Amino acid sequence: MKLYRNSLRNRIFFSMILITLLASILIAGMSIYQFREQTKDYHEERLMRKEQNIKESIYYTLRQTDYEVKTENLANIFKDKDEIYEVSNIHGMPVYVYDLQGNLLISSSALFVTQPHEKTISAETIQNLTDSNNRRYEIIVNKDEENYRYSYTYLTDAQFKNIGILMLGYQENDDFMEYELQEFLQRLGLVYILMFVFSIFLAYVLSKYITKSIRGISDRLKELNIAKRNQHITIDSSGSEEINSLLESYNDMVDQLEESAVLLATNEREHAWREMAKQVAHEIKNPLTPMRLTVQSFERRFDPEDPEAKEKIKEYSSSLIEQIDVMSNIASAFSTYASMPAQKDEETNVSMVTKLALDIFNEPYISYKEDDTELFVIFDRTQLIRVVTNLVKNALQATSGSSQPEILVEVTHDEDSVFLKVADNGTGIHPDHENKIFEPKFTTKNSGMGLGLAMVKQIVENYNGKIGMETTYGEGTTFCVTLPLVSK
Repeated sequence: MKLYRNSLRNRIFFSMILITLLASILIAGMSIYQFREQTKDYHEERLMRKEQNIKESIYYTLRQTDYEVKTENLANIFKDKDEIYEVSNIHGMPVYVYDLQGNLLISSSALFVTQPHEKTISAETIQNLTDSNNRRYEIIVNKDEENYRYSYTYLTDAQFKNIGILMLGYQENDDFMEYELQEFLQRLGLVYILMFVFSIFLAYVLSKYITKSIRGISDRLKELNIAKRNQHITIDSSGSEEINSLLESYNDMVDQLEESAVLLATNEREHAWREMAKQVAHEIKNPLTPMRLTVQSFERRFDPEDPEAKEKIKEYSSSLIEQIDVMSNIASAFSTYASMPAQKDEETNVSMVTKLALDIFNEPYISYKEDDTELFVIFDRTQLIRVVTNLVKNALQATSGSSQPEILVEVTHDEDSVFLKVADNGTGIHPDHENKIFEPKFTTKNSGMGLGLAMVKQIVENYNGKIGMETTYGEGTTFCVTLPLVSK
């Protein structure tokens, strides 16, 4: 069984679910990105605040010193390191002061491990600091899976002349931030689960609602039948514009189909009657010609004094009666085809009726087989006999020139149907004629109107049956009538 059908309803349903999933993933991704950006901004702003506070402490010391404030005196000014240690402890980070060439002058901590070149500042770093617009340069170093943020800024005297370089080292600790992020994602995940469940319900309801009208139109299209009057679909004014437009198109199509069906039926009836009239006229003309010739010949050559006059009158009468019988048969054949007797819907035993129909045939090469003696269908008994006799007569005519003719009539069944087969080893049907074999007035024989198989087909289809043919040209033909089985 196919679990997924590529229907409009399923596509709407899964599209809405997919949109919900994609939206959830995008929101979660943006939340994580925003959280990390905020963490980065937090560390950067925190370092800048500490840097500003430390610089104010250093400038306060420079204002209180008795030494001339210049690069050469920085070591003497901060000779007492207790103040540097105190500032470092207060702000929780090491403090380094370098001269303008990048040589270390003062350090608050000898234990803080920073980078290999902590005793000097590289020329590249000094150049980057000089080129910066805000006279400040910052780098981030990853060591032992920990991030260290270092800031470099100039120390100036009262005239804003550079006298040294201040470096601060800051270790980024994201444990608390990561914990907050996990807490946030857990809460967000719970919301997403509830939203996903709700979206499934909403997608199901909406897809069902959207496709309800379309499903109704689809069901009506399946019931559309040119052979009967089709009903309009009522248009709901509250429906969507697209659905209402589709319904209007369907109703217009039903009206046009009905008009076309009436016109087609009228044309077909007129064509059928014209063809029937042509066929009747043709068939009647055939015996009229020899009748005319016979009367004219008799009129010219008949002599009442002739001793054989009675014999000639008898011969003349026999010839006329023969042609009259031909015309009578023609009229009966067309009458039978044009107006079938009223059918009787009765339970008929196919096996029994078939054997009864075969009793009128004396040919020894006709054989009969059945797989059950009681196979009942809803069928007129008289018309079933007509079907069997017509098929057997066709088989007899097909095998008339065969040296070893064989005709097999077989009645079989399965759970739902009864099969009546008539097979012969006759001449078969030429491939050019296979598609015309059930058409009225088509025949491959020298005599007859070609109405037998057309009549059989009409009778069988009147009882919801089917008739088919299998043939091999030069080897034989099998006709199979399929009828619905009546369960007992």
